[in-house]
Amino acid sequence: MTLRILVFSFISILFYSCAQEADRQERRNEPKLKGVVSEIEAELVLLNEEISSIKDHYAFLLANRDSILKTDKPNKYHFENGYSSNRPGTDTTLSSIVIFQPEKSYEEKLLEVQLTNSLDSVFGHILEQYSFVSQVYSNSSSQVSRVHPSYDAVELLSPRIDLTAYNFFYLGNEINNPSKNLRWIPDVYVDPAGRGWILSLIQPIYDKNLLFAVVGIDITVEEIITRYLEQYKENYLIVTKKGDIVAASPNTIELLSFSPLKNHIYRKAIEVDNFRISEFNLFKSKNPEVRQMAEKLFLEDNMSFLFKEDYSPLSAQKVSFTLLDWILIEITPAIP
Repeated sequence: MTLRILVFSFISILFYSCAQEADRQERRNEPKLKGVVSEIEAELVLLNEEISSIKDHYAFLLANRDSILKTDKPNKYHFENGYSSNRPGTDTTLSSIVIFQPEKSYEEKLLEVQLTNSLDSVFGHILEQYSFVSQVYSNSSSQVSRVHPSYDAVELLSPRIDLTAYNFFYLGNEINNPSKNLRWIPDVYVDPAGRGWILSLIQPIYDKNLLFAVVGIDITVEEIITRYLEQYKENYLIVTKKGDIVAASPNTIELLSFSPLKNHIYRKAIEVDNFRISEFNLFKSKNPEVRQMAEKLFLEDNMSFLFKEDYSPLSAQKVSFTLLDWILIEITPAIP
């Protein structure tokens, strides 16, 4: 047997052994990854029930509009140029309310505020019950926004904003949500209220056949990283099916060659408004094997990927979410 044949046989056996080991590792890891996904979704699914309760409360308010507005109880909110005069920390039971485009139907919008004031207690109850929820809100078709807890709306928002132009509103309208059901927005986005990058659960509210408002519950990306990823020592990342990284530990980001990222940079990036999540997409990694991994996992729907180059990680494995249009990936680093 020639030396060339011996070398070829050795390489073939080595590659086959590595493939077998990767397959065994995949079978071992799958239950663990599914357990992580189940843990995340077990908490998130509770919010489905909460937003349904908001919908029911809203339905009661709309059905009893006349009797509620006939009460002599004065409106607990006062406004300055469309902004509620309360400020964060002054009265924790109050929301921040902004009447956008106040020059249009202002008196009718004030009546809407009065009609929906009891939402404050509903929103506050959800925030007390779920520590991972950052805010609860209602944005109406008539451009009235109620957000709890309160924030500095005067500094952050222009009165010229059109609420219906934001994804947390238009993804709930009849064109984008004909079933009129609750939905999770898979792409995280910058919160106009200044809470950073967030994940939203939304529910449209209809008054007969007209979209009256869209209510929402938000969780920050920072909370997802802290609550669900940093408790594990493994290199996990959560991505959308387009390859955009929603959340990841700093070490995992570095393994995927998003240079010049160092430990704190990804976390710092998601806290500022000029960060664009598309900059952290697996298809845009500097490492060609990471881009190949993205093609195999997302375009060809493989469950795992084995890296070959010395400077790459060892392997990757995915598990899909059921509640969200997301995927959990574990990156196994190369043995030093």
